[in-house]
Amino acid sequence: MVDDNSLNQRLAARVRQLRQAAGLSLDGLAARCGVSRSMLSLIERGETSPTAVVLERVAHGLGLALAELFQAPPGAAPPPPVARRAEQAEWTDPGSGYRRRSLTPPGVDTVLQLVEVRFPPGARVAYETGARAPAVQQQVWLMAGTLQITVGPVTHQLAAGDCLAMRLDAPTAFYNPGHEPAQYLVAVATLPAR
Repeated sequence: MVDDNSLNQRLAARVRQLRQAAGLSLDGLAARCGVSRSMLSLIERGETSPTAVVLERVAHGLGLALAELFQAPPGAAPPPPVARRAEQAEWTDPGSGYRRRSLTPPGVDTVLQLVEVRFPPGARVAYETGARAPAVQQQVWLMAGTLQITVGPVTHQLAAGDCLAMRLDAPTAFYNPGHEPAQYLVAVATLPAR
């Protein structure tokens, strides 16, 4: 399994590569995403473990879904089509304690990303970003526990087995009101530009 330290180094390289590919300086990305230049520099050097909220802002500034930051950069050799459990990257948000595991094989060219999340009881994460280009759709299938998801002004109460489909075009908040961890699968699809 890829540990948090290795994942921070992968995130560092990925954010730097994506920023440079977009032709942005640290100041340029900071202006787009509302994250300070110094924090971006720490992220790109792998010297901090940023929260999910900070990473969402960075992804939004790059015009990407959060899941895309956790993908391995494209390599010279074709990536394997299978992501073995022991090789799936896991990351823990230092702000809320939620743990995400990237299920999609890294480096595979796909518009769909699968992520498994374990969300602690009482945890809350609020993403303030809204619409992005290209458009991103997301489905959350709750496997265990309870979950409250607020998309814009609407709050959805989910119980085990429920699935919520949403477009990432408004601020979104996740809250576990239960006494047990919520475990859910997230499918994130980046829609092709029209």
